[in-house]
Amino acid sequence: MHLACGLKIDFCTNLVEKIAHFSEASRNVRTHLLEVLRWPHMKKLLAVVVILGLLCIATRLVGPSLLEHSQNHTLAPGPYLISRQAAALHRTVLVADMHADSLLWGRNLLKSSHEGHVDLPRLQQGNVAIQGFTVFTTVPRGINIERNEDKTDLVPYIGILQGWPFRAIGSPKGVALYQAERMRRFVEKSNGQLMLLRTRGDVARLLQQRQAGSHVVGALLGSEGAQPLEGDISNLGLLYDAGFRMMAPSHFTDTAVGGSAAGVNKGGLTPLGHEWVRQMEARGMLIDLAHASADTLREVTSIATMPVVVSHTGVKRVCNNSRNLSDEQLRAVASTGGVVGVGYWDVASCGTDAASIAKTVRYTIGVVGAEHVGLGSDFDGAVTEPFDSSGMALITEALLQQGISEHDIRLVMGENVARVLLQVLPQ
Repeated sequence: MHLACGLKIDFCTNLVEKIAHFSEASRNVRTHLLEVLRWPHMKKLLAVVVILGLLCIATRLVGPSLLEHSQNHTLAPGPYLISRQAAALHRTVLVADMHADSLLWGRNLLKSSHEGHVDLPRLQQGNVAIQGFTVFTTVPRGINIERNEDKTDLVPYIGILQGWPFRAIGSPKGVALYQAERMRRFVEKSNGQLMLLRTRGDVARLLQQRQAGSHVVGALLGSEGAQPLEGDISNLGLLYDAGFRMMAPSHFTDTAVGGSAAGVNKGGLTPLGHEWVRQMEARGMLIDLAHASADTLREVTSIATMPVVVSHTGVKRVCNNSRNLSDEQLRAVASTGGVVGVGYWDVASCGTDAASIAKTVRYTIGVVGAEHVGLGSDFDGAVTEPFDSSGMALITEALLQQGISEHDIRLVMGENVARVLLQVLPQ
């Protein structure tokens, strides 16, 4: 709608400019035009054009906020009450969340908002040190966790509503590169409070600054699915240069790289997928197996030479559905030295509070050990969350209540993710 209205507005602007030009050139022409404007049908036409213009302006200003408001819900908005013990511990832990879709919605992530779940002020309130900002570039109509075809895509409509540039409309690669540009602008305008994690050195500097008392947040840019490759492995280099350091083979549909757990065929890695794994590791990019089919997860973990992650998931033995991982899959990820990010939303945890998240964490620790468990909220992922990013201390408190040791809490809350980044990212 925005593009069509934009064309209408441009047409009206050009028309006014032409009228002004002719008016200056000839008083007779101006008089003639004024006479034309008195015609009833011309008045109706101008009224329609004006109404369309105003409607488009209103949609552009209000539409994105209304869209997000309808998709990203929080059961208990902050501020949050935390016990003294949990608050004291939380102030000293390194907090890392591997997955949030916050870039999609068009908000200024440097400003505090009541919309969605993530922005820089709320991350700092939650003592978050590392935040994964993931970009999904296609999403099918009627999205579900069982079976999705890739014949439809709703992302272009989101882009049109927000006024994305033409190169980002209908092109997964264009969407990814545009969102990377937005992230870089946020970093540049953050006065040093937000940094993009590209290398191991960046992670090391972030950790040093955090230990010195800084509230700087490290942003890890990721792609939720390999759609931005558009079937061409050479595009991986473009995405790397744009700052992407994490990518999944699939999202809700099968891709040219591999099958999705919610796809049609649910197959394993394709020949392109095998090359993708090699190039991801060679470049120092983290492989994310969230949404991967069982065969894709099995094949990637069997050939990986570096740790892999599942950025956001649940566990079948705690919450049994096709979106979540079996114990065998948990062990396969752990066998690479990787980390499983426990999700917060109800499909992942079968609950609506921090206690449900902590229950999943405790079970996963029992299967693979605390050194392979992390967090993956899926904040701003068109889901309902129990709290927003300012309430991360609720998880620390819930883990304490589950009887998990402070040592293991530190690992789960973020130290495991930092370890993997220091192993996988380029020098």
